[in-house]
Amino acid sequence: MSDYEFEQMRRAMVASQLRTTGVADARVLAAAGAVDRERFVPRERAAMAYADAIVPLGGGRELSPPMATARLLSEAGPRGHERAMVIGAATGYSAALLDRLAGSVVAVEEDPGLAAFARAALAGTSVEVVEGPLVEGHQAGAPYDLILIDGAVEFVPEAIVGQLAEGGKLASALVERGVTRLALGRRIAGGFGMTVFADSAAAILPEFAKPRTFSFERAE
Repeated sequence: MSDYEFEQMRRAMVASQLRTTGVADARVLAAAGAVDRERFVPRERAAMAYADAIVPLGGGRELSPPMATARLLSEAGPRGHERAMVIGAATGYSAALLDRLAGSVVAVEEDPGLAAFARAALAGTSVEVVEGPLVEGHQAGAPYDLILIDGAVEFVPEAIVGQLAEGGKLASALVERGVTRLALGRRIAGGFGMTVFADSAAAILPEFAKPRTFSFERAE
């Protein structure tokens, strides 16, 4: 596909997927219209770059639909000065958006192949790609004003909440009874809570699955 075709698809994504589904932040819309999403998907799936769909990345990992990422960022409302962290950076798309929206960005990815992909795709940006367990975040760069978990999780570890600055925001999709919902949380006075604001498809991050408890049922 040509650069012109991708540009037309990107414009259509902003107009028909983002503006019509509650992405109201003008800066987020501008970032989505400026970042070439095709650079952040595997070459063989480039035609899916601007589709309203989850994009498989291999190894059990996926890229969330553009609307899910944009809604999370729009609700978080970065204003340009924040120190931000992306957890589950995958190929680096959400980090590329945040590079245009925040003051500095650390992108955490534990899959070596995806981390290498992200570094190449993010060349020329100021994003720092860090390899490490997603559930641990990146304590060395804390505290963060904004944390984006780029996918759907069953829980947010205390280790990550502890890396938020006082008043800091955390945006993520949550998995609730098999349904993924977008949510925003804030750390205030040492406490932390999240509020769901929309249902949306989102890539599942298996690293954030709750431990399954064993249930013994006695036969009658």
